[in-house]
Amino acid sequence: MRILLVEDEVKTADYLRKGLSESGYLVEVAHSGLDGQHLAQEHAFDLIILDVQLPGLDGWQLLQIIRRTQQTPVLFLTARDAVEDRVKGLELGADDYLVKPFSYAELLARVRTLLRRGPPREVEHFLLADLHLDLLRRQVTRQGQRLSLTNKEFALLHLLISREGEVLSRAQIASQVWQMNFDSDTNVVDVAIRRLRAKVDDPFSLKLIHTVRGMGYTLAVQP
Repeated sequence: MRILLVEDEVKTADYLRKGLSESGYLVEVAHSGLDGQHLAQEHAFDLIILDVQLPGLDGWQLLQIIRRTQQTPVLFLTARDAVEDRVKGLELGADDYLVKPFSYAELLARVRTLLRRGPPREVEHFLLADLHLDLLRRQVTRQGQRLSLTNKEFALLHLLISREGEVLSRAQIASQVWQMNFDSDTNVVDVAIRRLRAKVDDPFSLKLIHTVRGMGYTLAVQP
């Protein structure tokens, strides 16, 4: 089992590397958020142990980057002990949260629990009313009719249907679909939504893509 440890305190990192290695794990260490990002994107790990306060990218930012492309279990190990910090970590996609100072025995128990779970299996099929998205075959149908979508249109629809009923801002959509920071002067999201609507909604009486003024877009069945 391979573990990525992203920890800027050298003594803590050395202590954890030694302990986890003696427990039978292969451990890679990064001392900054940017180094952690590079390792997480270039190599496959079974678990990531992540501090919050890191140079370069902080732990919150690094977790968001990781979650764009993978569901590797993530354990936050940090001195940030406020309830709102724990809630934020879990809402961003962490699987567990342990506060420093910590017991190594507890850390090891949590590591073993997360590794037993394994990564969650990604949902392969999405269905909303008469709209069906098949992720594996990369096919979309409405009322049994095959819809021809570009790669970006498919990615946009996948994002919307996987977050059914949730209002997504233009910034969230731009980040997830185009991996870009949203510029208010750029209408790339609005143009993409308009093109997607032309294929997914315009030929059908039931409209599924909705604009929430001043907030963003949502995919939902509305009365």
